[in-house]
Amino acid sequence: MGLRISPSILSSDFGHLVAECERVAGAADWLHVDVMDNHFVPNLTIGPVVVEALVKQVTTPIDCHLMISDADKWAPGYAEIGAKSVTFHVEAATNPRQVARDIRSKGARAGMAIKPGTRLEDYEDLFPELDMILIMTVEPGFGGQSFMADQMPKVRRSREIIRDLKLDTWIQVDGGVAGATIAECADAGADTFVAGSAVYNTPDPVQAIADLRATAQSATDASWWCAH
Repeated sequence: MGLRISPSILSSDFGHLVAECERVAGAADWLHVDVMDNHFVPNLTIGPVVVEALVKQVTTPIDCHLMISDADKWAPGYAEIGAKSVTFHVEAATNPRQVARDIRSKGARAGMAIKPGTRLEDYEDLFPELDMILIMTVEPGFGGQSFMADQMPKVRRSREIIRDLKLDTWIQVDGGVAGATIAECADAGADTFVAGSAVYNTPDPVQAIADLRATAQSATDASWWCAH
């Protein structure tokens, strides 16, 4: 079972963005890029112009997490400019099934994110349309928040659905993921981990990624869901 660590550049130095991305090249599986529009969430980060520039200059594949309104209109465009994975919020989509299909049709992996207050049960039928389900373990909008352990039942339920349907859908967790919390996420069923401050706010981001991966792998190997 391959695990994936995706450093969130939201915690990096935006004054040297390409260099910050390259600091984790070879260690990170993906770069997690948070796109916020100050409408869906009360924060404003970057948009398609910056994402397109990053795609052209960095070596690690980019996973765009779109915390933006009107995902139906805007999400497929991020696949068109080169993001290898595009995750939209189900709360911001009128027709999430079609959004996922549109993203896939542009050549990217389609992810669907769910906020802490959103019921997973309402969207279980969409799993076959998705390459990844993102369970938010903080309220979206800002980095550095505390991990919400009460979201782990959603992770576990997602793993059960994927197992029962024999899907190859990844389960990503995002928010407060660090050395003290990543094992809990892995044990619940997550296999893809977004870590911001736990990577970039350390003296050695590459070593931080290796440590997170080792902790997650150990928990996965001992978990209820991993095939032994």
